[in-house]
Amino acid sequence: MNNNALYEKELAFQADRRKACVEFIRIISDLWYDKSIELVLFRNQLIDRNVSDIINLHEYAGEFVQKPINVFDSVEIARAIESLDLPPSKIDIGKLTYEYHLEDDKYNDAKAFVIDKLKDAKDYSEIKPKDVVLYGFGRIGRLLAREMMSKIGKGQQLRLRAIVTRDKTDAVLLEKRASLLRHDSVHGDFEGSVHADVENNALTINGTTVHIITANTPEDIDYTQYGIDDALVIDNTGAFTTEEALKRHLTSKGVDKVLLTAPGKGVPNIVYGVNHLEYNPDEVKIYSAASCTTNAITPVLAALEDTLGVVRGHLETIHAYTNDQNLVDNMHKKYRRGRAAALNMVITETGAGSAVAKALPSLTGKLTSNAIRVPVPNGSLVVLNLEVEKATTKEDLNNIMRKYALEGSLVEQIKFSLNNELVSSDIVGTSAPSIFDSNATIVAPDGKNVVMYVWYDNEYGYSHQVIRLAKYVSKVRRYTYY
Repeated sequence: MNNNALYEKELAFQADRRKACVEFIRIISDLWYDKSIELVLFRNQLIDRNVSDIINLHEYAGEFVQKPINVFDSVEIARAIESLDLPPSKIDIGKLTYEYHLEDDKYNDAKAFVIDKLKDAKDYSEIKPKDVVLYGFGRIGRLLAREMMSKIGKGQQLRLRAIVTRDKTDAVLLEKRASLLRHDSVHGDFEGSVHADVENNALTINGTTVHIITANTPEDIDYTQYGIDDALVIDNTGAFTTEEALKRHLTSKGVDKVLLTAPGKGVPNIVYGVNHLEYNPDEVKIYSAASCTTNAITPVLAALEDTLGVVRGHLETIHAYTNDQNLVDNMHKKYRRGRAAALNMVITETGAGSAVAKALPSLTGKLTSNAIRVPVPNGSLVVLNLEVEKATTKEDLNNIMRKYALEGSLVEQIKFSLNNELVSSDIVGTSAPSIFDSNATIVAPDGKNVVMYVWYDNEYGYSHQVIRLAKYVSKVRRYTYY
């Protein structure tokens, strides 16, 4: 075949692949907006993706599972899902396609395969939607608002109804809040509409009204005046971190549960995927989603503890600077954090080592930790230097992490990176709280000392963990297939 003929053949294949991507995108959208069925590809979100995104995600998927995963197979599986009468669901079509490759000789066609794999979906009862109030509207609050409003679908899970701020809102402040939601220097523009409704003191987000409530204390608020009842309050202010302080939210009319987006004292500290099942949503009213760093390291440590056993270790967090640091040198209540954040690497403390033990009690007293704040606005890294009970190799250790990223209870939490060129800006916008850098793994010659590098988007990845926990405590988790 001459070069021109080969080129024409390649063009024809690309045209067919792009056409398949267009159909795939259509099915993804129809399933989501008509049936509240969300398709993901090895935990990568597919809603509102373009053709190039779909192609790139399939290439990553094939590398990840070390099997050919292509969009033509995904379309075949997606058609089968579309033909079924399923409840609101979240289905990993990458995992289904991978399994279909392994088992296609057992089934007459893709539809028979999908029916068998998703047979447990019939046992799921109807979900009662949950009203949500964001208490505070800072970095995490705005990301939570973006995610809830962009993924609201038919509104069968979490419904953002109100945002509470301390400052009395006038027309200027309301427009400023709208602008901060629309535009973000790190995460880009919000792919939706945001309007300031001055007359009703509200934000209209994608056509839905979200009330702005001004209050100095939780006790001042009657949410039922806004049609809000049995709400989940997500406190992202950082002002209330103890059980006693968080209980104040429960005195407000219309509040059912409280979720803190910071480490809490006297309340369950939960890393979703690791220890959330230890707490019954029918019995517990107040929860903490722990910290972004705790959510990054705990899933990886859980996988390691389950397989090799952890003897002891040290965790060093290389963390993006945060709003509590100074832009220029000035007074600060903590040592070193007063120095200019964008100009210095700053050694500071972290409680992540002890916080892990709240989710994994078997690691109590085994870990030390420290942190370095560095001059990047987002995207962090933790270096785990550990002694393990069972000797291992780099290949075996990476295979352990690959397995946990592919199947089991931590697939939403651990992303397995194959990228040789991975840097901090690459992981911004990743929904998994732990991104395992397989190419950076180090194992000592004795096999007992290992060094692992785990990246995390300390804003976006953490926000997704908060939402996962919010859905669990609100009992609006859909049927899932991972």
